[in-house]
Amino acid sequence: MPALDHVRWVGGGSGAGKTTVSRLLAERLGARLYATDATIRAHSDRLDAAAAPLLEHFRRMDLDERWVRRDPVTMHRTFPWSHGEGFDLVLEDLRALPDDRLVLVEGFRLLPQLVRPHLSDPRHAVWLLPTPAFRRAAFARRGAADAFWLRTTDPDRALANLLERDRLATEELARVCTRTGAGVVHVDGSRTVEDLADRLAARFAPPG
Repeated sequence: MPALDHVRWVGGGSGAGKTTVSRLLAERLGARLYATDATIRAHSDRLDAAAAPLLEHFRRMDLDERWVRRDPVTMHRTFPWSHGEGFDLVLEDLRALPDDRLVLVEGFRLLPQLVRPHLSDPRHAVWLLPTPAFRRAAFARRGAADAFWLRTTDPDRALANLLERDRLATEELARVCTRTGAGVVHVDGSRTVEDLADRLAARFAPPG
């Protein structure tokens, strides 16, 4: 049995509702939830410039350089988590967790080409792809603590750049999913969070 056969994976574009859906899904499956967003700081502290050059460059920039003064194409091309930096630490964490029940891992750091080698069944992973309109609405609902673009000198430009970068990232993710045959759910607001959780629970439930 593969070492990570008890793991289920929920990736996708930013603003797709991965965290909310995964919390409900973990309850339905009785699964242990591992959120990759929560590990970013700890993983960043463990990565040096040799292991994560894009992350090192990102860390050296101030907020305006990150989100205001660069164009979205450059932002997407150089975003460290979009290139798999630190993914080995995610795998290390997952292998250290008990395998007495399902583990549900979620986050935008899960790329199909990185997850695929660890799947014994392609149905054990899915990627949520939000429409631009759904993402804009999701970002508009974020509280001030999560709206880091408000801390730049030009919040409107920063948010516009961020939304465009994430649109580019989601389009690329969709292409990779198509190329690799990865499971996809398009998120446009036509399904409730509960409906999505029910759909994924049926997909992820162990046999028997």
